[in-house]
Amino acid sequence: MRANVNQLINEATPEEEVLLTSLRAAAWEDFLGQDEIKQALKIGTHAAKERGEALDHTLFYGPPGLGKTTLSHLIAKEMNSNIRVTSGTVLTKSGDLAAILTSLEPRDVLFIDEIHRLPKLVEETLYSAMEDYALDLVIGKGPAAKTVRIDLPPFTLVGATTKFGALTGPFRDRFGLTFRLQYYPAEKLQYIVKAAGDKLQLELDDKSAFLIAKRGRGTPRIALKLLKRVRDFAQVEHGGQINPHITDKALDLLKIDTLGLTQSDRFLLETIKEKFGGGPVGLSTIAAATSEDETTISEVTEPYLIQIGFIQKTPKGRVLTDLACRHLTS
Repeated sequence: MRANVNQLINEATPEEEVLLTSLRAAAWEDFLGQDEIKQALKIGTHAAKERGEALDHTLFYGPPGLGKTTLSHLIAKEMNSNIRVTSGTVLTKSGDLAAILTSLEPRDVLFIDEIHRLPKLVEETLYSAMEDYALDLVIGKGPAAKTVRIDLPPFTLVGATTKFGALTGPFRDRFGLTFRLQYYPAEKLQYIVKAAGDKLQLELDDKSAFLIAKRGRGTPRIALKLLKRVRDFAQVEHGGQINPHITDKALDLLKIDTLGLTQSDRFLLETIKEKFGGGPVGLSTIAAATSEDETTISEVTEPYLIQIGFIQKTPKGRVLTDLACRHLTS
């Protein structure tokens, strides 16, 4: 049950991806939050269009679900350009990258999600493409091998990563614009949920929208998935009616508490508190005690708990804060 609930929060089914795509902001004024980043991009795209140039290569980093993909689409729309979308896990060899780059038109946008997962050889192939708008390919092997240079149209590479530190320094330095996306306050998420409710033709009152936003973990993608689950619960159990009481019932059914903690989150916190006296305790010990793998804990569960001040990472291990203890007993 814990794994299932955690999956509900952190992963999207194909049907949900379609829903989330349909709710994606289609214009700058529809994109709520990340105001400084949005303003910088509006100025950058406007200036690039006036000069007839491509926007500088742009890198977005930060937790998943905060709008990196949406911003890349807005850049392409503002530049009146096409966008090609791919992932670092797909581009396994230089030929894959070359096939995409040679198909681009001037000022097109190439969006690479999970760009930190590009193989080193593919990453290095991008260097000349980003700096010189040229592609250097090695044809053949051994003494007969030769290098062929292919000119490329000016384009904008937009990279997205949740692991900024995993990118090499030379690669990071080739991006002219770098932005870190921040978690959203509940008040801002409320507007996003309300706007999505309007698109879904739901009668969603402000209080219900805020209840969903508070449990959205500061992340629009999660808040929108919770909205979908509230909609489903209301449709099946209450004839489609949504109010604060029904919203609470729907989210309580999924065991998502008032701060957006899942059953998995609470189990981890309770394990540290009850079995290890609140810590410090090492990651491998926590993994053994919770029957969860270390990567899931460190990359999926922990980041939000650290962000809200429930866990501290110390040289001796993880420590539960007083704030977390009070929440567990509330």
